[in-house]
Amino acid sequence: MKLESVPDGEYAMIKQVKDLPENVLGFVCHGHITKDDYDKVLVPAVTDALKSHDKLRLYYETASDFSGIQPGAVWEDFKVGMEHLTRWERFAVVTDIDWIKHTMQFFSFLMPGKMKLFPLSQAAKAREWVTAKE
Repeated sequence: MKLESVPDGEYAMIKQVKDLPENVLGFVCHGHITKDDYDKVLVPAVTDALKSHDKLRLYYETASDFSGIQPGAVWEDFKVGMEHLTRWERFAVVTDIDWIKHTMQFFSFLMPGKMKLFPLSQAAKAREWVTAKE
């Protein structure tokens, strides 16, 4: 899995996965995530991908060194998802963190696409699922 840092060379706690099909966005979260991480990495990637794809898929992993997320980043995550609600086709959420699993299960009824949870040990399987042809 190839990861890329933000374009200006700054270190962000969200890394974009680059070896996925064009209609699949992948992100791996490390350390403590801030709103600034979303603004510099996730939001521009989603905005750019939506210019050339009607539907997108998302691979979202919390790495073993993930330590939390700022409330402003949670709000940004919610906004990005809701602003483009009908354009999400499939979500693979990869985490061993219980509160994230429970939150995703609780809000899954709001998601128009398919959502599936995977433990970190099944990250490769999650990438296969999110990129699979229907």
